[in-house]
Amino acid sequence: MSLSSSTAGASAQPAPLKGPALLLLTVAAALSTFMEILDITIANVSIPTIAGSLGVSTSQGTWIISAYSVAAAIAVPLTGWMARRIGEVKLFVLSVLAFTLMSALAAFSVNLEMLVLFRLLQGLVSGPMVPLSQTLLVRNFPPEKRGAALGLWAMTVILAPIAGPLMGGYISDNFHWSWIFLINIPIGLFGSLTIWTLMRRRDSATLKVPLDGIGLALMVVGIGSLQLMLETGKDYDWFASPFIVALAVVSVVALTFFIAWTLYSEHPVVDLQLFRDLNFRYGVIVLSIGFMTYFGSVVIFPLWLQVVMGYTSAQAGMAMAPIGIFTLILSPIIGRNIARLNLRFLATMAFIIMGGVSLWNSLMSLDVDIWTIIEPRLVQGIGMAFFFMPVQSLMLSNITPDRMAAASGLSNFLRTLGAAMGTAISVTAWEHLATDHHARLMENVNAFNPVSVDYLNRLQSGGLTLEQAYAVIERTISAQSYMLATNEFFMICGFGFFLLIGLVWLMKPKKMTGAPMGH
Repeated sequence: MSLSSSTAGASAQPAPLKGPALLLLTVAAALSTFMEILDITIANVSIPTIAGSLGVSTSQGTWIISAYSVAAAIAVPLTGWMARRIGEVKLFVLSVLAFTLMSALAAFSVNLEMLVLFRLLQGLVSGPMVPLSQTLLVRNFPPEKRGAALGLWAMTVILAPIAGPLMGGYISDNFHWSWIFLINIPIGLFGSLTIWTLMRRRDSATLKVPLDGIGLALMVVGIGSLQLMLETGKDYDWFASPFIVALAVVSVVALTFFIAWTLYSEHPVVDLQLFRDLNFRYGVIVLSIGFMTYFGSVVIFPLWLQVVMGYTSAQAGMAMAPIGIFTLILSPIIGRNIARLNLRFLATMAFIIMGGVSLWNSLMSLDVDIWTIIEPRLVQGIGMAFFFMPVQSLMLSNITPDRMAAASGLSNFLRTLGAAMGTAISVTAWEHLATDHHARLMENVNAFNPVSVDYLNRLQSGGLTLEQAYAVIERTISAQSYMLATNEFFMICGFGFFLLIGLVWLMKPKKMTGAPMGH
């Protein structure tokens, strides 16, 4: 599309909404986004319950998560192309309605095969929901209030993954697992009907863009293989498995050909030309690596609490929840003042805070109390509020309105992929670190070490048999190994956050009157 037509498209935008209509749009879009992101994590803690109810093993039950993640990863990058063909409002409403229907069908599944199928379809239709909710909010808010809109949107993106395990655990403990999916029905119906009522006469222009079949096939194979490798790698012992090696090879080959094909395609399914913009390029890198590191820490922290500290899943979720407190308070404030703030400074502060919190976590021990665990979570919420919105605003600051849906879809896909990679890498790294520390600690348990001999004798003098005493020593060493691994892991995360500060300053801020719209 030429520059003149882009400008014309921008100028033809309808006037922003006001009053109750704007409030309803915000609530409907935010709830729809929250519902979609919530479904990524809400089922995780419920897998044992669901698997037991359906009469399958827990390892088989993990396909409920993998099917959704693989399908969603494929669908998100297609948002820009589908929005041009269908219209942003129609696509968003259809996506929310289809997501709601698939949720209902998943809830009434009677076996694993049915549930996996409907989760696959649920992930497939969910792709446009998050990027288009952002686009619709920003486009229909007055320029001076677009930052506040992005602030509200950012809260849903950050808080939903935290709320998911809490809600999933509560529902599994107190209700039938089907309610994990049934709660989507009223939210989906409200969101889709509200937005259609408000926005059906304000849809974006459509273009009959041809479908690049070869590019689409390469993308589906490449992204599908990559996401499946990340989701199942741990279960197959990663590259010790020929299956995982095959997925990796297929992914690399397919994505290499996809990039080469797309760069020269007349009608690409994904607009890779967006990476020519400096702010978008470095913003995507910062956002993806930032979320990869953040999600790694979010996964390991509750695992440490449950595996090592003996917390239940509900207690671990409650210990994680304080992250949302300052995020909830600060995101709207930052959003309202986005045009007056130094975004690079805010992002820098975010990574200093999050890096500092990671180093703080690296000092934990086996005898910490609950308040010592909660305090870093509170501070981390400040870092998340400073991180997501400023980086997002910098990243999209040069994107024109006609390319906003494509840019949002591509950036959300890479952010989600970064989170998936962080989850996969962190668990494997944590377990490898624990194994290494366990081997080193066990070297000191022998007949020639007076300390271990004395401890063994004291255990036996307390009434334990030799076998029981060795079992106590094994449990102690295992707990210490995971504790050392946790400390080491968070230290690595801390340095990772600090390194991102340099990339922040490669972006070039521009004077804005509100949230970025590409003007």
